[in-house]
Amino acid sequence: MNILKKLCIGIGVLCLASCASRTPVAQEMELTQYVHPNIGTVHSRWFFYTPAAVPFGMAKLGASTNGTYGNEQGWEAVGYDETHTSIDGFPCMHEFQIGGILLMPTVGTVKNIPGKLETPDEGYRSRFDKKDEYATPGYYSVLLKDYQVKVELTATERVGFQRYTFPKSDSSHVIMDIGNRLGESGNVRDAYIKQVDESTIEGYVVTEPEYVKKYQAGATVPMYFYAKLSQSPNSVNVLFRGKDLMEKTEIKGAGAMMVLNYDTSKDQVIDLKIGLSYTSIENAKLNLEKEAENLSFDEAKALAKEKWNDALNRIVVSGGTEESRIKFYTGLYHALLGRGLASDVNGAYPKNDGSIGQIKLKQDGTPEYNHYNTDAIWGGYWNLTNLWAIAYPEYYNDWVQSQVIMYKDAGWLGDGIAASKYVSGVGTNMVSIALAGAYNSGIRDFDVETAYQAALKNELEWKGRIEGAGKMDVRQFVERGYVPYNNDVFFGTHDKGSSFSVSHTLEYSFSAYAVAQWAKVLGKQDDYKRLMELSTGWAKLFDDESKVVRPRVESGEFIDNFNPLEPWRGFQEGNAVQYTFFVPQDPEGLIQRVGNDLFNNRLDSIFTEARKSIFGGGKVTYAFSGLQSPYNHGNQPNLHISWLFNFSGKPYLTQKWTRLICDEFYGVTGEHGYGYGQDEDQGQLGAWYVLAGMGLFDVQGGVCDKPTFQIGSPLFDKVEIKLNPQYAKGKSFVIEVENNTPDAYYIQSAEFNGKTLNDCWIYREDFFKGGTLKLKMGNTPNVEWGKDVLPYYGK
Repeated sequence: MNILKKLCIGIGVLCLASCASRTPVAQEMELTQYVHPNIGTVHSRWFFYTPAAVPFGMAKLGASTNGTYGNEQGWEAVGYDETHTSIDGFPCMHEFQIGGILLMPTVGTVKNIPGKLETPDEGYRSRFDKKDEYATPGYYSVLLKDYQVKVELTATERVGFQRYTFPKSDSSHVIMDIGNRLGESGNVRDAYIKQVDESTIEGYVVTEPEYVKKYQAGATVPMYFYAKLSQSPNSVNVLFRGKDLMEKTEIKGAGAMMVLNYDTSKDQVIDLKIGLSYTSIENAKLNLEKEAENLSFDEAKALAKEKWNDALNRIVVSGGTEESRIKFYTGLYHALLGRGLASDVNGAYPKNDGSIGQIKLKQDGTPEYNHYNTDAIWGGYWNLTNLWAIAYPEYYNDWVQSQVIMYKDAGWLGDGIAASKYVSGVGTNMVSIALAGAYNSGIRDFDVETAYQAALKNELEWKGRIEGAGKMDVRQFVERGYVPYNNDVFFGTHDKGSSFSVSHTLEYSFSAYAVAQWAKVLGKQDDYKRLMELSTGWAKLFDDESKVVRPRVESGEFIDNFNPLEPWRGFQEGNAVQYTFFVPQDPEGLIQRVGNDLFNNRLDSIFTEARKSIFGGGKVTYAFSGLQSPYNHGNQPNLHISWLFNFSGKPYLTQKWTRLICDEFYGVTGEHGYGYGQDEDQGQLGAWYVLAGMGLFDVQGGVCDKPTFQIGSPLFDKVEIKLNPQYAKGKSFVIEVENNTPDAYYIQSAEFNGKTLNDCWIYREDFFKGGTLKLKMGNTPNVEWGKDVLPYYGK
């Protein structure tokens, strides 16, 4: 209680093949110029740095500085770090829990290990200088100093391109380190590499990611490749890592590597095209033939740039500062880079049981939709799905299709899936929110009844529930209305409760609300009533003395020795102060319970205090920094909190704090990008910046029966969002901002489609009709604008 008083007293974050249905954008702007892929690369996750990729692609290539180290727990920062000075290879696949197909050109004596950062000469890694490195969406290049080899990377959706320019040498090599742990791949169970003919190499690697071992024990993630060489090697060797070279053209087993040997002239170029697949070598070959058989490296590079510009041009901003445009488009780039393709050009996809599934084909022989990998959607309904609904609804629809097919194949939704294997990540399952958000936003080109039943089961069922589906404590929630605190399984969740009992109760309350609102729209009244009752679970853990949520044990008593800023004890990756605001389904109910004045004073003081530590994380390069802060922008449970002033009668404070977070939490350097080395999580923090930069957000994530967008403080003079005609009635939604100066945070007045707008929100339906929102800004608050009619949400 004293801690809370101190806070209040005295303180006053596409596969472009699926875009074919869109009308082409006329005179596209060159927006890739604003994307700086190296922003935020200090202490970044495995999937973060893959500049040689197309939006939502399977082939995601980039340099690795320590990817060969592996990843002990499956989530630590590994892969590429801007502070490192040597490179250990160029992997072709980067996803959550997926990494593989590493290549490395070398000159001289072949080294049989990668080596370490501190002892690069012991292995095949090479030093490099930042001045010799270049990264942009769709392309990467670097000079390997130790070998004087220039490496260039690009990609199509399912094909990786690697180009090497060698010096004159009679001992030039391409090392294919396939059969060893890489990034988040986990241990290797099996691998295979074979020289099929003079210009063809094929193979696979079968991995055991740490999160697969945890959530679907015994399952594996295989990756297949089929590579074509522009020039045949003089000879080929194979080896197991750390062992001697063998004069063979085929090798099988964990640790497998192959070396292609060349006699090169000065500036001799060797190109490799690497078809990739999660299903088979045959489909990896088919992917290569369909996407890249007659495509040169330069043509693929140009095509990748075109696809990125097309994707980025969905949202065109002008005005504002150069730095804000760099943050905006780099954030949008990261939001479009994550959660990539898992299906092949012919619609084949990896099924959960290890077999190969087939997506139904259209009359032209192409699949009806694409299947995608995905990290957990934990928090993604406050950034990613909002952004997808606004500008990339066809991808959002495919993402939903991926979840539906996962449910049909395996019986449960998967909050995270890696090649269709369960990788829950945080042990919950928030997919229901994303499904409801899609449907209630008008994105409905999927099997609606099956998707709804999957979501309903996700909220209510515990019989036969598997670890990979998360929510192993959901029976407690359904029967009691809350999850009791139980630490029998350290940092775990089980049928008697969870050590994260409060955060789970709040999350399950929100997801119950999401499905309730979907049920309401579908006319399923019994489900609606039952789920809406469950959505009030948060109130059962609200402590009226301290005015925060607090863990209860099975007997119903609050835990003792309670510290509202203590993380992990009842709260996953957060604390009671942060999680008390996790009631997006009923912000007015929460405000009433806290008290309106106390709510506003406390929330404002929390941001004032958190600003001292750059909104949570300070300058500590660690994903979990900020967990003991009153607010932590670097982690998902907090990302809606600054928008709650729109519901408490003080929207000018939402305008102020969202603008300051954009200006101060986000940066444009390798170290200061998304906080200082905090967890960007496949575009979530980037997507938040994009939404806040446009001045649009939705605390409910689109799930209520008549969803809205709440209005903030745009960073730009003009924002134009191109709408997809398949899902929207209008062609575009435009935001025009008058008097947009760096210190003009506050809306003075607004106009929507020529009429005065006194509300700090609009219905999402009106957004999709298109039109123009005009905002006049100032550097002093207009405390009256937007306070009278609070944003609608289903009750």
